[in-house]
Amino acid sequence: MHLTLHSDYALRVLIALGVADDRRSTIGSIAAQYGISRNHLMKVCHRLQRLGYVEGIRGKGGGLRLAHEPDAIRLGTVLRAMEPNFELIECFTATNRCVITQACRLRGILGEALAEFFKVLDRHTLADLLGNAPELAVLLDAGTIRVRRRGAERET
Repeated sequence: MHLTLHSDYALRVLIALGVADDRRSTIGSIAAQYGISRNHLMKVCHRLQRLGYVEGIRGKGGGLRLAHEPDAIRLGTVLRAMEPNFELIECFTATNRCVITQACRLRGILGEALAEFFKVLDRHTLADLLGNAPELAVLLDAGTIRVRRRGAERET
């Protein structure tokens, strides 16, 4: 199984906003912290806003913040909302044409594994990811500084 960048970035945004605590963050600042595409992050943040995980405040002093307390944001729920599907193999799809589906046990085993995957994620919240928030904050700040330095090098 491979999660999309959309899901990866969604979790990173939630972590960055959780570390920021009550301070607002911008898409640009989060992109700089992680050294990732601002344009792609804009789409992710828009989706997180529509799903109700993130609140966007417009105007001067605006930015993004978590719409809920970190312990109310379940990781499994976020991933289910962000991923287009969890069709691990062809027999999970509506267009399945595999000739052995009727007798094959792989779908059942993979379905069980997927259920266990989500069972673990459903036990954890964003608060679990923020248990080392001070260390995360230092690393996110270091990421921003590294991006700024690279930008300054390009300008000269």
